[in-house]
Amino acid sequence: MPDDLWERIEPLLPKKERRFRYPGRRPVPDRRVLCGILYVLHTGIQWEHLPKELGFGSGMTCWRRLRDWNQAGVWQRLHETLLAELNAAARLDWSRCVVDSSHVRALKGGFTRARRRSTGAGQAPSTT
Repeated sequence: MPDDLWERIEPLLPKKERRFRYPGRRPVPDRRVLCGILYVLHTGIQWEHLPKELGFGSGMTCWRRLRDWNQAGVWQRLHETLLAELNAAARLDWSRCVVDSSHVRALKGGFTRARRRSTGAGQAPSTT
């Protein structure tokens, strides 16, 4: 991972303090874990098949850290930071922007849907 990208990402990551008493095993550094996450997402391998020889930690460590960072909103803040930098450098073409309803809430609500008709087999007509 390039140093300039890491300098942008590192302040966004939550810091976890180690306990003074019984601190446990020293955690894998965030930069290595992020490289492991990117490796899994790029190659498409399963988390448990991430080779420990690469130095990224175990696949479960990377997956847990990804989950924690996602819950902490790291990826949303990183996305906003990078968009702000690109916008300040006039490198975004907003005329090609698309708004997707899965990302923008409809605060006033939408239309009520019509009642769905069943597509399954209905009752057969009486033969008597």
